[in-house]
Amino acid sequence: MKIFNLHLVSDSTGETVSSVARAALAHFDDVEPEEFSWTLVRTKTQMERIIEAIRENPGAVIYTLVDNQLRDMLKMECARRGLPCIAILATVVSELSSFLGLETHASPGKQHELNEEYFTRVDAIGYALAHDDGQAHWDMEDADIILVGPSRTSKSPTCVYLAYKGYKAANIPFVLGCPLPASLETLKKPMIIGLTISTDRLQQIRKTRLQSLKQEDDTNYVDMEHMQQEISESRKLYNQHKWPVIDVTRRSVEETAATILQYLKKHQEKVHAEV
Repeated sequence: MKIFNLHLVSDSTGETVSSVARAALAHFDDVEPEEFSWTLVRTKTQMERIIEAIRENPGAVIYTLVDNQLRDMLKMECARRGLPCIAILATVVSELSSFLGLETHASPGKQHELNEEYFTRVDAIGYALAHDDGQAHWDMEDADIILVGPSRTSKSPTCVYLAYKGYKAANIPFVLGCPLPASLETLKKPMIIGLTISTDRLQQIRKTRLQSLKQEDDTNYVDMEHMQQEISESRKLYNQHKWPVIDVTRRSVEETAATILQYLKKHQEKVHAEV
């Protein structure tokens, strides 16, 4: 295992530089970064503190900085120490500027301005929280997406992730012996998707969950036969309603969400065609 220091420097929330760093590191086996995250960096004093930290813990630097002075300070320090100093957006912005024939007018955190898109995301996140785990199931016509699945099939985190993308997502648990809300039968706008998972993976996740809660695992919740029945009956339900089914066994939340959005696009096209 190769362990190294990684400094993530941003004049905004740090979300972009963090996401890109993780995507890049996924291409390497047996590496473990010791991350130093520096966000909302907008003054010379802040940059001086970061430079001092880099001196104490030398390592790779990945950054997004608009201010030329701060950027130059960071680059010069890294050059002096022979450290990589990677600007993750510079090439993309430069190429787009050339293609569009326009100059850039950047400002720190511009992508996080309180515009219509921002408030759409906030509204969607509030919707996901209010309609989590079957809450307010009588009021789901405004949803874009409704996820149905047994416990621990990533329904809630997937809904929150979709909400961050601006989609109103709700979820309803599938429980053996408990009928789903009758209101699902009358919904027109939302796309309903069934989530499934392998029983081995489900048992692993549920046991970990019980351990985190310091609860005994001698229960139907982790019983293999019971879980096999849950998965089998939930799939029968999905097929009965002709809902798309996504197996989340080997999918991350991001991958599940990407597949959901592919289904949503087809669903919306179908709805528009019928109007």
